Amino acid sequence: MNTDNYVVATIRPWNLETYQNVIKHFPGSWHLITDPNDLTAEKIAKLKPRFIFFPHWSHPVSKEILDLTECVCFHETDLPYGRGGSPIQNLIAKGHRETVITALRMVDELDAGPVYMKRSLSLDGLAEEIFVRASKIIAEMIKAIITEHPEPVSQVGEPTLFKRRKSGQSKIPQGLNTLEELFDHIRMLDAADYPRAYLEYGGFRWEISRPALKTSEIHADIRITKIEETNDD
Repeated sequence: MNTDNYVVATIRPWNLETYQNVIKHFPGSWHLITDPNDLTAEKIAKLKPRFIFFPHWSHPVSKEILDLTECVCFHETDLPYGRGGSPIQNLIAKGHRETVITALRMVDELDAGPVYMKRSLSLDGLAEEIFVRASKIIAEMIKAIITEHPEPVSQVGEPTLFKRRKSGQSKIPQGLNTLEELFDHIRMLDAADYPRAYLEYGGFRWEISRPALKTSEIHADIRITKIEETNDD
């Protein structure tokens, strides 16, 4: 293991920008992986990194890689609360306005590993604004891990689980009572590569993005596409 060698595996544009502008300038030798097919045990065994950091990585990591070195992921809940998928969307849907980012060592069980540190994160703004904000905090956490060498501590408390959201859940649900509830549904989905909030009416799909909450109304962008009919015969 090379104690000055590190790998960052990430796929989202905001994390790639933070890597290029911030993380790769930290002390040590840094390597970036953006393709899940490039994350192999053979490659990691050759690099011998002290840590592999996974900011916003949505792909399985093999046990073989987990056993080769310390793998660190970053989860936007106060673990063990909110283990599982779509943490930002699930938190906003539940009415949370603040959360923390938990840096934890990856183990076989999802989001169950010991914790290096936690940092506060505001849930204000559009989803992409939150992710950009989180990426900068994660960079600070990475620097703290490689320079301060904190020992991870086991999670304490009864875990609660979040389910990864499906694209169909982006449809604006019936039963929303306030503009604030509608605004939260739209904004929590407004990020690159995420299925936008939408309605279906008159054979068209109405996708809504870039919402701005005013005193008595919401201003937003709308993209309208024809719903393709399917023939089940």
